[in-house]
Amino acid sequence: MRRLVHPGPAIPERTRSVPCRAKPLTLRLPAGPSVLAAAHEALRAEGCEGGYVRIGPARMAPLRYVIPAGAPGDGHAAWYSETFAFDAPCEVEEAVMFVGRRDGEPFVHCHGIWRTPEGRRMGHLLPAESVLHEAVDARGWGVSGAMLEVHDDPETRFRLFSPQPTEEATDGRPALLATVRPNEEIGSAIEGILRHHGIARAEICGIGSLVGAEFEDRPPVESYATEVLVRNGRVTPEGCALDVAIVGMDGKISEGRLARRRNPVCVTFELLILGQG
Repeated sequence: MRRLVHPGPAIPERTRSVPCRAKPLTLRLPAGPSVLAAAHEALRAEGCEGGYVRIGPARMAPLRYVIPAGAPGDGHAAWYSETFAFDAPCEVEEAVMFVGRRDGEPFVHCHGIWRTPEGRRMGHLLPAESVLHEAVDARGWGVSGAMLEVHDDPETRFRLFSPQPTEEATDGRPALLATVRPNEEIGSAIEGILRHHGIARAEICGIGSLVGAEFEDRPPVESYATEVLVRNGRVTPEGCALDVAIVGMDGKISEGRLARRRNPVCVTFELLILGQG
């Protein structure tokens, strides 16, 4: 299986998961504020400080994003491209984001697919620099009992989301907020998290990065650094199935179901795991 060497020592805890509650939400995100501010305020209006939000179709103007890039020579195993910037309205097919905190302030990590004047593109949205051109209804999950908080990560030397327990969970269905570390096979890691918590079936929401990608029925992604969004994820007694969209360092988008047992995490993967039954 592919592997990416990071600058720091591997941390023994390869996955982290915190029990929580998640309530389904329909949110109205206004035009005008940044995507970061709009998503945070919409969740806060529902009594939630953090959660998972999915938007699209929508329009953004301006739109700012990056894609994966090679190692910059400063010790990091991978980095980001220059910023792609569009001021005219761009059509957003779908964008998936986790809302949490960094240094005590709201923070959003978002991957998405959009249509720009240069064509259909995918990447890592810069949510503080991107703005909804029109108000949009979004779907999501408000999370209580856990929060994604940004911490310095000595293994990768990035600042990454990590789930932390918060106040007592309130309403909603049982869930887990989780992250997976580099070089862990993503499907196997998810299955292991569920076994640890005694869960047999779950819906999987998530974004992250993989070291390339292998699919069940289409050509592999060769780029060693990628950005990924999970479109549909399920765990059953038969195993984990993840339908994803993924972009590599060449900007090419690939879409399909990941092959089992063959897709290691590049830098991190963030997950909201919704227990079923």
